[in-house]
Amino acid sequence: MKKKTLIVAFSALCMTAHGQTLQECQQAAERNYPLIRHYGLIEKTTQLTMANIRKGWLPQVSAQAQATWQSDVVSWPEQMKTVYQQMGIDMKGLRRDQYRIGIDISQTVYDGGAISSQKAIALEQGNVQTAQTEVSLYNVRKRVNEMYFSLLMLDEQILLNKDLQELLAANERKLEAMVKGGTAAESDWQSVKAERLNVVQQATSLESQKRMLTAMLSAFCGLEVNQIQKSEELRVKNEESPAVGMAAADSSFFSLHPSFKSNRPEMRLFDAQLRLTDAQEKGLNTALMPRLSLFAQGYYGYPGYNMFEDMMSHKWSLNGIIGARLTWNIGGLYTRKNDKAKLQLQREMTASNREVFLFNNRLEQMQQQEEMARHKRLMADDEEIISLRSAVRKAAESKLSHGIIDVNDLLREINQENAARVQQSMHEIEILKDIYDYKFTTNN
Repeated sequence: MKKKTLIVAFSALCMTAHGQTLQECQQAAERNYPLIRHYGLIEKTTQLTMANIRKGWLPQVSAQAQATWQSDVVSWPEQMKTVYQQMGIDMKGLRRDQYRIGIDISQTVYDGGAISSQKAIALEQGNVQTAQTEVSLYNVRKRVNEMYFSLLMLDEQILLNKDLQELLAANERKLEAMVKGGTAAESDWQSVKAERLNVVQQATSLESQKRMLTAMLSAFCGLEVNQIQKSEELRVKNEESPAVGMAAADSSFFSLHPSFKSNRPEMRLFDAQLRLTDAQEKGLNTALMPRLSLFAQGYYGYPGYNMFEDMMSHKWSLNGIIGARLTWNIGGLYTRKNDKAKLQLQREMTASNREVFLFNNRLEQMQQQEEMARHKRLMADDEEIISLRSAVRKAAESKLSHGIIDVNDLLREINQENAARVQQSMHEIEILKDIYDYKFTTNN
């Protein structure tokens, strides 16, 4: 079949009175979509979390106050008390009610990499949330595409409806003259008029659908969409293009080839989830490392550290101690094996989800490529069908004027010609939609 170039009016290149392209409309929808605020919220949350984690290097200060009564306290043996009494010394011993108001200060010197690991985990968690938001926002494009191409189809149907009205009106005027001349029945003229009014009703319905969809798209994009303007033409050639050219004959290789890649944001989400799992696994290692810190403790109360003096005099005193502390908690060994197994399962689950996504994405691309190829094959015959239907309709008009056929035959031919024109417009718009659906699926 002879190859030819179809000129398809593509109004995505000038959306609204200000001339936004389809891509600009998608970007406007993403900016207007409430989820866009998540980016800033995630960034601020991550920054606050990281700042809090870094404060782990600051001295840790705690204050305390306590009052106790003890059932027994340190006391002198009776022999010692007797000796002291003979020396004239009254050894009272410690009181059972004791009090202290103090403060403890601890400074981490070495944490085994725990703070660094927590920062890495917090950063990767923020990256995962950002990637999830990107996936959700990317799906906004598909919704914009659906509304946009629905509007484009409605516009084409409205234009064809107007052409059909004009054609019926011309035949209506012709039949009205024939009725006055006595060469046609009034019922024939009434049939054509009724058909024209029916088409007018269809136009009213189409206009209503367009207003509703235009309002929806305006609200979704956050801009005023008054109309779709046809300002530039997109040439779609019958020669195989990269998007359409991957025919079904190559689809088996395409679906099974291990080097298949995808540029979809879902892939970045899977990568972020794997990096988070790696960071969490490194955090398990830091749980087994020792901790070294310096500390200082001080309190005012009774008794103090000089217990002998406090046994002789029940006075409150200032007391303090400084030192270094090394702690090593090996409790993480008990759950380490299971914790690592859980992280490995998360890693395998993420890898499985990625394979499922790639598999479905490959199938979707194959289906879309076949749809594009099918619509191109259908478009190849549309012009010839319209030409033939137009010739048959003109012949029917001539036959009606000579009384060879009745008006119902003419109306049938008119409707069939209009159906052929509608079919051609739908094919042209559908292949454009297929192309943009393919771009959405591949993100290229």
